[in-house]
Amino acid sequence: MDFSTKTASKIVGVLFILAAVTSIIGGLILYKPILNDPDYLIQGSAHANEVVLGAVMELILVISAVGTATTMFPFLRKFNKTIALWHVCFRFLEAIVITVGVISVLSLLALSRDYVAAGAPDIASYQVSGTVLKAVHDYTFLLGPNFFLGINTVMYSYIFYKSKLVPRFIPILGLTGSALIFLAALLEMFGVIEQVSAWGAILALPIFANEMTLAVWLIAKGFNESAVHSSKH
Repeated sequence: MDFSTKTASKIVGVLFILAAVTSIIGGLILYKPILNDPDYLIQGSAHANEVVLGAVMELILVISAVGTATTMFPFLRKFNKTIALWHVCFRFLEAIVITVGVISVLSLLALSRDYVAAGAPDIASYQVSGTVLKAVHDYTFLLGPNFFLGINTVMYSYIFYKSKLVPRFIPILGLTGSALIFLAALLEMFGVIEQVSAWGAILALPIFANEMTLAVWLIAKGFNESAVHSSKH
């Protein structure tokens, strides 16, 4: 089913907002007991419902990410079919990486429940497994919402800038934000800054501002109809 330009614009805008909200609630708030608490082997099980809800939030994030890419594709391909296809592929890859992170958290929750049910087991063996699972999540968080997000934003922002589907100040903000979030990912990889830190937040702020500005614009104004109709098929 093909959506009208106005409907598709609103869908993309809503999905961008949904992705941002669920990523913050799930990844940064609800996962705290199992990812950030020093006593996570006990706290994870004690806050099991909270952790599972966080996983659900991240799965909604995955759906939203795929939804934005596939809904924008018919518009982006009118101006650059190759980059538009790359964008869909890399967005799917970002979604897969985030899903692996969700699986690692749910596996860590299962480990926590088993630890609590065992009474007073040898904690060392559990901590080894827990450390591995937390590391898997940390790297998926680094690669998905940072590294691949930067690549994806560069691609659609470039097409937006060239096509004038949206006002050019939005893709300019997107290109700037993508460069900074990509830089943040590299600095985190080399251990220069922490994943969750003041510098990480500062470098992530422009891309967040871009997504929210784009979302509001698409919901309120939509894609530029004249640009859509003047494009070559």
